[in-house]
Amino acid sequence: MPSGGDQSPPPSPPPPAAAGSEEEEEEDDDDGEAEDSAQPTRTPTPQTQQRFDELCCRLNMDEAARTEAWDSYRSMSESYTLEGNDLHWLACALYVACRKSVPTVSKGTAEGNYVSLTRLLRCSEQSLIEFFNKMKKWEEMANLPQDFRERTERLERNFTVSAVIFKKYEPIFQDIFKYPQEEQPRQQRGRKQRRQPCTVSEIFHFCWVLFIYAKGNFPMISDDLVNSYHLLLCALDLVYGNALQCSNRKELVNPNFKGLSEDGHAKDFKPSSDPPCVIEKLCSLHDGLVLEAKGIKEHFWKPYIRRLYEKKLLKGKEENLTGFLEPGNFGENLKAINKAYEEYVLTVGNFDERVFLGEDAEEEMGALSRSLGAGPGAEPAERVPMKSILQQHLDKSKALRISTPLTAVRYIKDNSSPCVTPVSAATHSLSRLHTMLAGLRNAPSERLGQILRTCCRDPTQAIANRLKEMYETYSQHSQPDEEFSNCAKEIASRHFRFAEMLYYKVLETIIEQEQKRLGDMDLSGILEQDAFHRSLLACCLEVVTFSYKPPGNFPFITEIFDVPLYHFYKVIEVFIRAEDGLCREVVKHLNQIEEQILDHLAWKPESPLWDRIRENDNRVPTCEEVCERP
Repeated sequence: MPSGGDQSPPPSPPPPAAAGSEEEEEEDDDDGEAEDSAQPTRTPTPQTQQRFDELCCRLNMDEAARTEAWDSYRSMSESYTLEGNDLHWLACALYVACRKSVPTVSKGTAEGNYVSLTRLLRCSEQSLIEFFNKMKKWEEMANLPQDFRERTERLERNFTVSAVIFKKYEPIFQDIFKYPQEEQPRQQRGRKQRRQPCTVSEIFHFCWVLFIYAKGNFPMISDDLVNSYHLLLCALDLVYGNALQCSNRKELVNPNFKGLSEDGHAKDFKPSSDPPCVIEKLCSLHDGLVLEAKGIKEHFWKPYIRRLYEKKLLKGKEENLTGFLEPGNFGENLKAINKAYEEYVLTVGNFDERVFLGEDAEEEMGALSRSLGAGPGAEPAERVPMKSILQQHLDKSKALRISTPLTAVRYIKDNSSPCVTPVSAATHSLSRLHTMLAGLRNAPSERLGQILRTCCRDPTQAIANRLKEMYETYSQHSQPDEEFSNCAKEIASRHFRFAEMLYYKVLETIIEQEQKRLGDMDLSGILEQDAFHRSLLACCLEVVTFSYKPPGNFPFITEIFDVPLYHFYKVIEVFIRAEDGLCREVVKHLNQIEEQILDHLAWKPESPLWDRIRENDNRVPTCEEVCERP
């Protein structure tokens, strides 16, 4: 009988096969012994039924989801040996049953099935990392739809991004504000006494919740490491400005914070109605990009915070986004933001990222090494440092790091600096992109325009029409949520504009290289090849996407443009040879794509490669023949 560890299907009837990684199989070896392969089925025991009923009662589960989850679990247990703690698999079944339709809120009442993923994991005694490992196997065994799997992958990536950013949040906050340990303990006060000012610890909590609530409400950047990081800098900038100017809480600020004058204000601060801005200083000290951070602040952060004021989630001075730290407002603001975030988490089925603030973060995320098959009365599990377990997850996860299939080289570990982090690596790639495109327009340069006009058949208009059509296609596929379609369209437009700049820059270099190689030969035939231009633009867009959002989105871009990977493969080497300003992370990423295509993607039945082989009398050229070609 197949198990939840290796998930190989039985001879008859064959259920959906699920492939687990070698690391997952090793983990599941500790879960428990597999059933005898000769046993045809395994019916859930009465004890399992009882534990499931107790779990549903604790979660206040509705009958429909409860029945669907149990039927699904029973079906899986008849086809697979679900190793380890049965509550973990039952939690997967319940999560799927609850998330097949996203609930909504209407007039303050809940419609649909609201179950917190965080509470589900707590009640099933399962960490988030364990849940991700189990869910990937459950999705394969249950043959769940691709859109559901993508939502789970996005959930994991959101968590990974937040985990990386929280590691940056603590030192940045401590750079700006005093250490919470230095605070004097509060004195007890009566109900009628005036509300006391907020503490550094409360500001630390408030700033993080405000950030994760904002990040979650921008689905187009919530799993984007670079933009999410700049969103965090905006949150710190706003809270700092409120603490410094609006609430006159200079005692909260770290006196050693670089960028402050003797009176505690920013060095370039001028008394005005707006709070001081330290975005530039934060970027210079903590791996940020000023232009990107200011763009996020103006186009996303400030309009969003203003909307929170309009909805009365924040109380203060709406005209300049201040006053929310005042003693008369802060308590209600903290309570309102926490409540709004809780509703968001329930609505979309996300993990409650406030867990990073708690003392139980180790257990919640997976730093407690349990025996998954242990029953009641088992010995206490051995604790492992949270940073170690979380780093193992980040190392294994493909969310932020790039593994080259054939060489297993990881670009972050290859960097010469031992202090490189995912954030600094990503911002470095984006900084190099900005440097490459400095002074360029998303149009042909004067030199390129002249070259195109000298062709027998001027391709200028055909190129412009093709790019316009590709932009419309890209824009349509970059709007995941109607409520934020304008924001998503703005991001898509910005990314595509950068891709156009890079496209025209590289195209000009390629043409000049070809002219040197071919002499005065007319290039009209080459420049009329639609597959070449589409592949080149797709390659430029992949570079831009990777720079903003490692590890890129391959093969999404080639799929929406219907670019055969056989043609895309041929452009990669030409692109790298033509643009020597690419940073090493981008080059490694393109090499990884190249190897994936060469390894298996180019050999799919619909690939044009087979047509070329048939045109060559069904003969594949030898290695020597390929190497002899110019």
